[in-house]
Amino acid sequence: MNANDKHAVRPFTINDIHVGARLYEALVKHAAEHPGQPIRYGALLAACREVHSDDAVILRAVPIGIGMKLLFVKAFCERHGYPNLACLAVNESGEPGPAYKGNWKQDMLDVAAFDWSQAPDNLAIYVAEATVLATPPVRCKAKEPEVREAIFQDFKADRGRYASFTLEDREEMVNLMMECVPLEQAYQAVMDAKAEQGGPGPA
Repeated sequence: MNANDKHAVRPFTINDIHVGARLYEALVKHAAEHPGQPIRYGALLAACREVHSDDAVILRAVPIGIGMKLLFVKAFCERHGYPNLACLAVNESGEPGPAYKGNWKQDMLDVAAFDWSQAPDNLAIYVAEATVLATPPVRCKAKEPEVREAIFQDFKADRGRYASFTLEDREEMVNLMMECVPLEQAYQAVMDAKAEQGGPGPA
């Protein structure tokens, strides 16, 4: 997906693409082992970490930031006419967020009935194309300590707007800003994700 994709609230980052491809693998495995059944975000990330325990990007991923990664999976499926594999991933309620479009239960059945064996080659090509689109002309030089300090200074300046933040919310801001997403955009992305997943959103 690029910046003009109708599903995107922001362009995909390298992080979105990397984690999204790993989520795809875990979702295909889940679909085969538990046909027609959803999987919660936390369990999905745990499944990824189990397979990719040496992948620092996967280890940093948190449920609050999973939305764009699932949109990447959805966009890949749409590109190739596959069922929406991302429909299997749900929030803590056990159901998709309110923005989900389509017949969720039928979508899960379609995923279960589909032969995913030919998809990995297409995924590799799609990841490569998306990575080229997401790579800036000048590589981002954001460093984690600098990003954390910027967030801390913003917190000190306005503690009230971080009142509903959890440690996972902060970590997702760090992930976004390390991809050179500006602080305000990263903050808004986290707040939007919290609202989508049923937590406190923008005031």
